[in-house]
Amino acid sequence: MRTVQVREAKAGFSALVEAAERGEPTTITRHGRPAAVIVPVEVARRLYPDDKPNFADFLMALPTDLDDVERDRTPTRSIDL
Repeated sequence: MRTVQVREAKAGFSALVEAAERGEPTTITRHGRPAAVIVPVEVARRLYPDDKPNFADFLMALPTDLDDVERDRTPTRSIDL
């Protein structure tokens, strides 16, 4: 994997994108520390799939209708108003 500094990445961004299209990832460093990686789209899609269900989708997929569930409505303690 190739490593370049931010300054080099700015100057040669097109070349980094072309390298990623060829399947070559590139690490970008800032002050000598890895800060980002440019990877091919296939790798990014595998790492970050778009088909993650959100919480609403999760609730909608519950096997039972929550309106039919009976709840115990007795108070747990006495209320003094």
